[in-house]
Amino acid sequence: MRFLLSLLILVCLVRSAGAAPVVTKVEPPSWWPGHTLNPVRLLVRGTNLSGARLSGARGLDVSRVSVNAAGTYLFADVKISRNARPGLRELTLTTAQGSTPVPFELLKPLPTTGRFQGFGPEDVLYLIMPDRFANGDPANDNPAKSPGLLDRSKSRHYHGGDLRGVIQRLPYLKELGVTTLWLNPWYDNNDRLNDREKYTLENKLDPVGGSPITDYHGYGAIDFYGVEERLGDLATLRELVDTAHALGLKVVQDQVANHVGPFHPWTTDPPTPTWFHGTTEKHPENTWQTWTVPDPYATQELRANTLDGWFINLLPDLNQDDPEGRRYLIQNALWWVGITGIDGVRQDTLPYVPRTFWRDWSAALKRQHPNLTLLGEVFDADTTKVSFYQTGQTRFDGVDSGIDSLFDFPLFYRLRETFGEGKPIKPVAEQLARDHVYENPSLLVTFVGLHDVDRFMNVKGADTTGLQLALTFILTSRGIPLIYYGDELALPGGGDPDNRRDFPGGFPGDPRDAFTDSGRSPAEAAVWNRIRDVAQLRQRSEALKRGRLVHLDVQEYTYAFARIHGSERLLIAFNSSLQPQMLTIPVRSAGWSDGQTLKDQLGSGLTITVTGGRVQMNLPARTAVILQ
Repeated sequence: MRFLLSLLILVCLVRSAGAAPVVTKVEPPSWWPGHTLNPVRLLVRGTNLSGARLSGARGLDVSRVSVNAAGTYLFADVKISRNARPGLRELTLTTAQGSTPVPFELLKPLPTTGRFQGFGPEDVLYLIMPDRFANGDPANDNPAKSPGLLDRSKSRHYHGGDLRGVIQRLPYLKELGVTTLWLNPWYDNNDRLNDREKYTLENKLDPVGGSPITDYHGYGAIDFYGVEERLGDLATLRELVDTAHALGLKVVQDQVANHVGPFHPWTTDPPTPTWFHGTTEKHPENTWQTWTVPDPYATQELRANTLDGWFINLLPDLNQDDPEGRRYLIQNALWWVGITGIDGVRQDTLPYVPRTFWRDWSAALKRQHPNLTLLGEVFDADTTKVSFYQTGQTRFDGVDSGIDSLFDFPLFYRLRETFGEGKPIKPVAEQLARDHVYENPSLLVTFVGLHDVDRFMNVKGADTTGLQLALTFILTSRGIPLIYYGDELALPGGGDPDNRRDFPGGFPGDPRDAFTDSGRSPAEAAVWNRIRDVAQLRQRSEALKRGRLVHLDVQEYTYAFARIHGSERLLIAFNSSLQPQMLTIPVRSAGWSDGQTLKDQLGSGLTITVTGGRVQMNLPARTAVILQ
């Protein structure tokens, strides 16, 4: 029996050795003459590549060719002549058994005017999960290669939203006061049910008794250079970005450098032996000990499970210390920015990736696109952990991350407690008093809802009045405010996936269309109108966008602060209690003089006059005013 098995293996090897090479994928598929990253490192996937050589084409020089032991991946440096003309090229891959073309395209760089703009405190972000926002093209609901996955009755299946739906709703977002769109990942995802990630009806992960899901959310990539066909294609994506720019809106891409989906071809055939931390059969599981990364006393062994572990023990963890993998991920980020003209990148799961990688990744992006804004996710309530990742300072590990902006999770928790649960407002001011630990707190993204947390309306005690106050706060305080799709309607929803409900009116057959005035209930309209009014005020006010934040008066349930820019001053006051409150606020140090009159910009009719360096006002219960 052993002899027959050995003979069979030998026959297979002989047949394989005699087979001509086959190329199935080239990454990146294109690049630009004159790019700051040159040469580009090509990754060619195929079969029978052992011993292969790669020869260049007009304007392209090839060097440093290597092939993995399995003969399934070839790496090569391709240097592009600065004067090379855009157009299709064919490199030639040759082995002893034959040759095959390797297609590669040289692109004309996109004009920089109105693209690669970055975003900042002058903007209002809006987070969209495309599958749950609007279905603009029903033809892509059940594509031929992955039919039968759309089922709106199931919370973890595809629902049909797409890029065309976002394009059609851009005027709605413009009217709301949004200036920047952040879309969850548009990478190509798994084309069948994900039977490795199963959940029970109680939303518990259960690989045996649970039901399989789809990767509708975009975080289970199987192709880092592909657009999910249920969302559209690259042409539609570029149309979305161009249309947004024409309307004065910016676009941010959600990228994931930490992991891939469990069905990525790499999981069974990695390009290098160290492409992942471990294998599907044997790997470290993430223990979520992110505190070990900024800990100056932690050993590498202590940090290992955080940096090397697989998310929920299922998502293959990429090894950014692998030189080829590191280069691949950096090039991929550059390619998406260059091919679309987007204005920023939101990077997922920052603490689970070595900081040396973020340093090199951000540096490469900034060399090519200096104005691009890089936003990182550090999901933590601890200010010191979040601030550790903001650029501007070389930390004890010798690294400056290069990351411009971070989500202000520490403030998020205080806002939920105050405006949702009804707790005192003073801790909000105390949280802002910790801003000295950040290099640039004005670049923090402030929010009251995200796709990874319960909706605001599901906080115990929350109501639409509290939501209006919370949104008013992030639109008037320091930072870059973010609205989660549907929060402008006080959309309810518990934990994932309930917090990712469909936007009412975005799908065929919906009983109402909340994209229109007539489709909103009075309570929804009140929240929507508040966002629009304050967002529009913010756009007119340099003080609200870029002004200094000055604390004027802080009590248990009342909080007054000023925003000052040049000669423009605004006084913002909150009463979060259930009772009216009389506020006496000293304002002389903020530049107001006796006799000056301040009027509320939110339509309450309140007008007050500075007397003795102070203003007095009686604020009704759970009220905010913006005085100018």
